[in-house]
Amino acid sequence: MNEAQMKALLRKTAAAAAAAKPKKNRTYDATLDATRPPQTEAEEAATNDAKDLFQQMKKREF
Repeated sequence: MNEAQMKALLRKTAAAAAAAKPKKNRTYDATLDATRPPQTEAEEAATNDAKDLFQQMKKREF
């Protein structure tokens, strides 16, 4: 890969990452969202780490 191709690929992946929508929690009742307190940064990071861990565990066989 030459340098021009690498720059084009980086621009493409950066644009895709910027355009990605944040995931929302699935709730089936609007009142749940209204009554749920906002998450702190630490809780949000822990939730994301747990999701990543479970996604990796799903890929493996035990």
